[in-house]
Amino acid sequence: MTTTADFETSVARPAPPQNLSGIVGHRFIYTYSNGWQYEMYVKNDHTIDYRIHSGMVGGRWVKDQHVDLVQLDEDSYKVSWNEPTGTSVSVNVMPGKCRLHGVIFFPHWVEEHGERTVCCQNDHLDEMHTYRDNGPTYPIYVVPEFAHITLFEYVGADDESVISVAPGDLPAKWSHRTN
Repeated sequence: MTTTADFETSVARPAPPQNLSGIVGHRFIYTYSNGWQYEMYVKNDHTIDYRIHSGMVGGRWVKDQHVDLVQLDEDSYKVSWNEPTGTSVSVNVMPGKCRLHGVIFFPHWVEEHGERTVCCQNDHLDEMHTYRDNGPTYPIYVVPEFAHITLFEYVGADDESVISVAPGDLPAKWSHRTN
């Protein structure tokens, strides 16, 4: 069992030991307090797949997004990434409390034209880079929200079938499942 002392850091030991088994291989569905519903699959210690079921860019889905994943404390993880759109995201996940806090940093072009990102991003990378490069980037639209995790399940690591279709191609109310 880990203790608070196990997560203490210092100059000599700047990062606590990392045990990512509580999040790698898990799929979770969560709804932000603003009503936006997301789904994330932590495929491995450096990659996620995700779908956006509702919200400003509902219908968007992404495979093989490179992330920085760390364990902050017992049952507390941080997943951070930067997308080809120029959007940056940082999500703190506390599975045991069914709680999450995310901050999304949307470039101004996404705030103005979020519909351009509603696709399987992987099939439109050149387009996303062009939109990002053409901007405008500023002002950044910052969305800090708490979320409730309604489903948290272990589905195994590196499974390409976990998120393999668009949100709109799922059965009705699929994302409303809970555990």
